[in-house]
Amino acid sequence: MTGVGLRQSVTALPAPLKLDAPGTLPAPSGTGTGAAQAPTTPAGNRTRTGLLFGTLAAALLVLVFVSAGLGQMGISAGEVLGSVLHRIGIPAGPLPQQQYAESALWSIRFPRVVLALAIGSALATAGVLMQGVFSNPLAEPGVVGVSSGAAAGACIAIVFQLDFLGNWTLVVAAFLGGLAATALVYVTARQGGRTEVVTLVLTGIAVNAVGGAIIALMTFLADTSAREQIVFWQLGSLNGTRWEHVAIVGPITIVGIALALLFTGKLDLLSLGERPARHLGLNVERLRIQVVVLVAILTSAAVAFAGIIAFVGLVVPHIIRMVAGPGHRVLLPASALGGALLLLAADTSARTLVPFADLPIGMLTSLVGGPFFFWLIRRTRRGAGGWQ
Repeated sequence: MTGVGLRQSVTALPAPLKLDAPGTLPAPSGTGTGAAQAPTTPAGNRTRTGLLFGTLAAALLVLVFVSAGLGQMGISAGEVLGSVLHRIGIPAGPLPQQQYAESALWSIRFPRVVLALAIGSALATAGVLMQGVFSNPLAEPGVVGVSSGAAAGACIAIVFQLDFLGNWTLVVAAFLGGLAATALVYVTARQGGRTEVVTLVLTGIAVNAVGGAIIALMTFLADTSAREQIVFWQLGSLNGTRWEHVAIVGPITIVGIALALLFTGKLDLLSLGERPARHLGLNVERLRIQVVVLVAILTSAAVAFAGIIAFVGLVVPHIIRMVAGPGHRVLLPASALGGALLLLAADTSARTLVPFADLPIGMLTSLVGGPFFFWLIRRTRRGAGGWQ
């Protein structure tokens, strides 16, 4: 090769890549298809999060007034709002004009509305916690049998007429049943430091079967009154709600959600994997035990007065995760709002779909959650018999 040809070959080589900063590539020029997309900014994330919470809160507020007004005695949303304002000392808005409408609002409908909000929030929060601590998208109190265990404990208290703690007896009995079921699921599904999806689902089937057998036995042993109450547990309903029930479930739910918010950072660490989380100083086993107990408390409070209401803790977290992402600091409170919204909508439908009848709310949530669960299984499955 001649000297001129060598010089032309050298000058034809591409120029070396220049870095804008150490370890970073230069920004692509032009607007063609090969240009990289700009990442989401923190301001954009905050806007989306604020929009999510604002939408959920507004929808929940509207549904509260609409739900309280619907029923055999129709009350307009304006009259419901006026009744609330007068109760808190603000003389504004119209009052219900029908006879006994005010009494029906505050003795029957508002306790049921508030209890639906509390139970929906508790179940959705329990679902987020179980999915986070098991690192498993199929974990949910109803699916893995925690609700069945809590209902079995409550049924035992009903049949044997246990009353050693007054109104709290059912809650404590349901808590013990739910805690036993959760512990059984945790011990059985854990293998080699991780929770297998197939094992979790199969364990849930077994726990649900045992819980159903205990409930069937209690139904056989019970008298007529207790038998009717047990049927109520199996179907799930908010019929007959009183303010005394709200006074028990409400504080448990508020405290439980507040405690759950303390675990959000640790759950985010655990989502990286057990080994990285341990290297970052997280005591994984202690976290799991604490979360399992908290899930049992939230689920038992819901089951004690509403029976088995499945799939709320499965459907709501996944829908919120699609919008807000997997970060638990946003996922958990948003799921609590979403769970309250879903259960209140289901209870309103249960009261109004069939005239002069009160449908089981557990049936309605299962009609929604069952197909969603099938879709989630197909989405989670990878290959023939494999799971992500």
